[in-house]
Amino acid sequence: MTLQGRQDPAVSPWHVTSGEQAPETVERLLRSLPEWFGIDSSIVEYVEHAHRLSTYLAWADRAPGDGAEDGERAAVGVILVARHFPGAAEVYLMAVDSALHRQGVGRSLVRAVEADLIADGVSLLQVKTLGPSRADPHYDRTREFYTSMGFRPLEEIHELWPENPCLVMVKVLQ
Repeated sequence: MTLQGRQDPAVSPWHVTSGEQAPETVERLLRSLPEWFGIDSSIVEYVEHAHRLSTYLAWADRAPGDGAEDGERAAVGVILVARHFPGAAEVYLMAVDSALHRQGVGRSLVRAVEADLIADGVSLLQVKTLGPSRADPHYDRTREFYTSMGFRPLEEIHELWPENPCLVMVKVLQ
């Protein structure tokens, strides 16, 4: 598969690609976000899934002098997408470099995923995250992000993840 780049400079400075798995990038980003991904066995499971799930990466050009060669790029965000049925998909994982939170990386990733899914006939998109019945300021921000992207809470499940309530959020794609 070739990389499909998407970027609208008027909307976002982030360049989003898909079509190539990047388990090393997934692991690097997850290990840099212990507030969200602090369970080692979960990180290992996500990295295993990164070998086969559809992968979207957000890129930023690195500035000279930050240890990178002129023009070298670094992936600063990732989404893994699982397709459960022809018309339904899931944001299985999303991770964005914490230094770039609230700068449009996640928004650019979700928009690219949605555009591809709509073009492929998908009408329902879901995401699972920590439920609100367990107080956590980091996941409060996560739920706020998904709500701002049009996802709505569907159900909180207490049996899926040991000791962690799972909030299922859904969005109708149009």
